[in-house]
Amino acid sequence: MSVVHRLAAGWLVDHLSFINQCGYEICESFAYPGSVTLNTSVTSTEDVHATSTFAATSSSRDGPIPGCGDATETEGKPAKTRYVFREEFFDVSKPHIAAAPEERLWQGCTEVIRWIFLFHCLLILQKRKRKCVFNQGELDALEYHSKVRKLIWEGTLHLVQEGLKSGFLHHTTAELSCRKNVVPGHVGCGLAELCEMAKQFPPVNENDHQAVHVLDDETSIAEQDLLSCVTENSSNCAKIVVLMGQKYLVPPKSTFLLSDISCLQPLLNYKKKYDVIVIDPPWENKSVKRSNRYSRLSSWQIKQIPVPALAAPNCLVVTWVTNRQKHLRFVKDELYPHWSVKTLAEWHWVKITRAGEFVLPLDSLHKKPYEVLVLGRVQGDVKEALRKSEDVLPIPEHKLIVSIPCSLHSHKPPLTAVLAEFIKPDVECLELFARNLQPGWTSWGNEVLKFQHIDYFTLLQNE
Repeated sequence: MSVVHRLAAGWLVDHLSFINQCGYEICESFAYPGSVTLNTSVTSTEDVHATSTFAATSSSRDGPIPGCGDATETEGKPAKTRYVFREEFFDVSKPHIAAAPEERLWQGCTEVIRWIFLFHCLLILQKRKRKCVFNQGELDALEYHSKVRKLIWEGTLHLVQEGLKSGFLHHTTAELSCRKNVVPGHVGCGLAELCEMAKQFPPVNENDHQAVHVLDDETSIAEQDLLSCVTENSSNCAKIVVLMGQKYLVPPKSTFLLSDISCLQPLLNYKKKYDVIVIDPPWENKSVKRSNRYSRLSSWQIKQIPVPALAAPNCLVVTWVTNRQKHLRFVKDELYPHWSVKTLAEWHWVKITRAGEFVLPLDSLHKKPYEVLVLGRVQGDVKEALRKSEDVLPIPEHKLIVSIPCSLHSHKPPLTAVLAEFIKPDVECLELFARNLQPGWTSWGNEVLKFQHIDYFTLLQNE
């Protein structure tokens, strides 16, 4: 599975292995006409790259995720073509910004690092010329970091040590690849822009229009339908959606809606109640405004997301939060109460290299090598909540999810395995503002297929 090591502090997670367990196998004997097709051809020159041994062995070692297709060909069944995610996107061999030798994770002690951190702060105080050396946001961030620093340092250290012992991480940098993480120059067809264009489509008569479209072996789907109803791949094989001439892999047993926040009605019409809802909002901040790379939502707009209408009783709500204390306070003090969600815990995703170093110095005054997850439960019927909480563990107040991050922006680590012990089996799970798909999950967003583009994958073999 995607969890390599589990300790009291949290989990060391193999994100790449999780993706490759999702069952990206295409049945060769079928082909669709029209906009959605099953297709085994490779259109990108990037797809001829050789797949690494690590990706293949990780997937074969762990086996497929429950509900995913079986890669082994059985006599009398059609052969399958298998895709794997390109390993170079997880080839983080060196920190983005190197820490001083005495700050490295496997050296020094907490007390020494604390004095180094204070020394760095003093240097910045001397360099800055403005009257107010730190603004309130920076002071809040420093205070928060001082509270969680020891937990993150010690927990990550223990998990990294286990990873080094097992060989999942490599202490000697000479063993690491020098390959560059090259992102395909043009991937996708502008999904967010396409969702914006879809608002100009002629209105669909709700009485004549189906709420869900199932990808099967006999039908095709028009682009207008893809943007106006929930799409399911209920089969045990992956399928390929062709959208505006671009190919996207859809894993088995997955469901998605491609739309923006103004077109959520198809998801509500789907009439499912979810036991787990994961949210990765496009938070507003200065760098996002300057770069204009992707759409962003104000706090008021995020509050309008109909989580209460989508949540089952006792639903577990998990929200990704940036390291801005303003956003963290908003989630805990405004957003969750507005949704009748009780805050239970703050977990942290810690990003490390293949050598087990933080990708950024832990005490950096700018970006941190960790992100925050706020976990809570929907409050409601007490009897129903007690029934649903039977045979599951209570949510711990603090846990770490330590992993090598994907070099693709906003590709978050999977939460399926780490949440498994805190929820019942076979529950309904939903991800909002998703950029990729998972077996067993419903995913929604205006870039929900972004990291499913075929150029992010390599053709492994033709069985």
